[in-house]
Amino acid sequence: MFELGRTFTAACARSPEALAIVDGELRLTYASWLQLIGRLVGGLETLGLEPGQRVVGVLQNRWEAATLHWACQAAGLVITPVNWRATAEELDYVLEDSGAGALFYEGISQPAVARAPTASRVLRVRVGEASVGEPRDTIGFDGLLTSAPAPLTPRATPESTSVMLYTSGTTGRGKGVPRSHRAERAAAIAHVAQNQYAFGESTLGVMPLYHTMGVRSLLAMACIDGCFVCLPRFDTESALALIASERISTLYLVPTLYHDLLQSPSFEGADVSSVRKLGFAGASMTDGLLKAVEQSFSPELFVNHYGSSEIYTFSVEQRAASKPGSAGRAGLNQEIRVIALGETCADAVVAPRIEGQIIARLDGDEAFEGYWQRPDADAKSLHDGWYHTGDTGYFDEDGDLFVTGRVDDMIISGGENISPVEIESVLSLHPNVGEAAVVGLPDERWGQRVVAFVKRIDAVEGEVLDRHCRNSALASFKRPREYIFVAEIPKSPVGKILRRLLISGDYAPEK
Repeated sequence: MFELGRTFTAACARSPEALAIVDGELRLTYASWLQLIGRLVGGLETLGLEPGQRVVGVLQNRWEAATLHWACQAAGLVITPVNWRATAEELDYVLEDSGAGALFYEGISQPAVARAPTASRVLRVRVGEASVGEPRDTIGFDGLLTSAPAPLTPRATPESTSVMLYTSGTTGRGKGVPRSHRAERAAAIAHVAQNQYAFGESTLGVMPLYHTMGVRSLLAMACIDGCFVCLPRFDTESALALIASERISTLYLVPTLYHDLLQSPSFEGADVSSVRKLGFAGASMTDGLLKAVEQSFSPELFVNHYGSSEIYTFSVEQRAASKPGSAGRAGLNQEIRVIALGETCADAVVAPRIEGQIIARLDGDEAFEGYWQRPDADAKSLHDGWYHTGDTGYFDEDGDLFVTGRVDDMIISGGENISPVEIESVLSLHPNVGEAAVVGLPDERWGQRVVAFVKRIDAVEGEVLDRHCRNSALASFKRPREYIFVAEIPKSPVGKILRRLLISGDYAPEK
């Protein structure tokens, strides 16, 4: 199998003059981008970085970040991307935990870099304009590109580590997820196949390159000689403008971004006719949003992709709108099961329609081998060749998987297990509900009571929403007992609802 450096050079050999990346006025073919990558590999070598070392990047989705990712693959370095919004404490933890040899950052992340003690002890490379108060020994990214191009002979094997992603750390410190060239390439090829990408497709490169969805979009484009159109940070106007001007053919986004696109006043007049294939991941898409996206784009293919940083694909549903809520069947490189809650044995499978914990094979081609220096996390999640996802779900009679939430998010009210996702989907179908998030709050009698936090589009009261739930197929005991109206539903940078903030009261009430 090719390692990822050769994946890129193979694309160059096939289609040297094909457009590879766009970032504002910058437009590079595969041949011209390869020259820059070669120069950056040469620059990394002048810094004394050796294969296997970790390189931390705190960058938005700009061409320099994408170039660094590919250069690390060619140089045998382990790219370790971090959220550009990271605090100094978060950045310091990743630098220390990963044992990073170098740090690449830009102006927006400079304040965190300045306050992170470990950052002063590693090589620092600044992308873009110099910042006030920047240490004198900081290296400029542009200077590295003046190096003589290094010969792009393989410095890694398929078993070498390609990337180390850090989990979001919603329940504690983020965990390092090392992934090999073999697993990354297998995941990229599966992404191409499962989304039916053709040679020469283009995608909106807005999902962050510190997230598995962003990395997959970048790698998949190289597998099909396609174009990665950078959008450093999401805003609807810029996204719609790029879709129209670059004739983007595929979108792979979290549900929140689809919601924002459709809610934009500019969407109705925007030209999205070039978009033929849609995919989403990262969170469930409510029934209401599924219908709206299907009607607005009329795509040839609308894929619900269910996976994680640890194992890129668990399952894929290519009929997302026609079977709402379904996560489909196991991906090309995977086998999945649903076992009884509280069990660790992979043979403790449950019958159709019985909710349990979703587990996935660890010997699939896309899987990681274990967390970075975290035997405690391995002991919790890895059991006898299976990865325990921490997600709850069930198979229906057709054999399709439905993901109902997280084990930790399950509401237990009066001894009944209640999934927040099911209730959120029902609420999403009310025309005056923009977004909804459901949690269990402490209750003296019931243990937990079901509470819905709602962002309204137009005026609607709790009594009306309760009547809406009563008229739906939702069981009576699952109905929210309280409605709280908020200005925004708190989410992670990739659109996952941060239920812990709702439970703790750390949210903005509606004005």
